[in-house]
Amino acid sequence: MSVLPLVFTSGWASGINAYAVVLLLGIFGAAGLTDEVPESLQRTDVLIAAGVLFLCEAVADKIPYLDSAWDAVHTVIRPVAGAVVGALLAGQSGSLSDITAAAVGGSTALASHFVKAGTRMAINTSPEPFTNVVMSTAEDLGVGALVTFAMFNPEAAAVIAAVLLAAGLALLVYLWTRIRRFLRRRAQRREEKRLAAEARRITGPPPR
Repeated sequence: MSVLPLVFTSGWASGINAYAVVLLLGIFGAAGLTDEVPESLQRTDVLIAAGVLFLCEAVADKIPYLDSAWDAVHTVIRPVAGAVVGALLAGQSGSLSDITAAAVGGSTALASHFVKAGTRMAINTSPEPFTNVVMSTAEDLGVGALVTFAMFNPEAAAVIAAVLLAAGLALLVYLWTRIRRFLRRRAQRREEKRLAAEARRITGPPPR
């Protein structure tokens, strides 16, 4: 059986939470629930590192604006993780070339990452923090559920991941106007602060 559906699903999940994907795959492999996971992902040091980073992301991902900064840092990390996991899965299975698997996993992770990051930027235009917590929790649960499902039903999981990715991209296009408006307002506020600081520097402190 081709490992492509599992590569696609893990790529989608890596774009949302790469550390959760590595942690879950490593645990499933170490527990003997699947033969699809290579030993390199089952190593104790890899599992510990993935667990610690997952906890860091679980916290940062629920704090407004910090989540967007975290996403910016992971613009490279998540697609690379998706590509590496895909190549490792393909190497373990032998049913798909490493290069093809890396391309599928990396590109899918990049697409889902943009959906996640863009959606968070739109959510951050709202002053209340509760939406971030709800969204982050839903993402974590969704990644965990779909990766687990993919271990036993890879084709069905890949279909679900494809539907979620398509829906996310459509939502991102819909939200883009709101995101651009938010970025424009933020840039305007920064420019106003800069001009005010420059004016104070030129005119000096106001007389008492």
